[in-house]
Amino acid sequence: MNVTPGSNKGGWDRFQHLLDDQMDWPSEFVFKFIAPQAGLGELKAVFGLHPVRVRSSRAGNYVSVTARMQMHSSTEVIAVYKAASGIKGVIML
Repeated sequence: MNVTPGSNKGGWDRFQHLLDDQMDWPSEFVFKFIAPQAGLGELKAVFGLHPVRVRSSRAGNYVSVTARMQMHSSTEVIAVYKAASGIKGVIML
């Protein structure tokens, strides 16, 4: 599912509706982000103790971050995305 809800409430509401239509809860959810190398620590902190897979870009300026987490609702998924969206330069995939 590749959706960028944007920063407005309507975008998040549409994203939540899409999640609830396409997912059964609880379920494993895969989060994917691209971030500047400088934001890696902050992005990893969003996932707490959950393991994340990090891959650096060829030049090393950017990283892709993937995390698989057990989510109990679309609200939990959106909370992770909102936390990550506050990090400068992060792209949600």
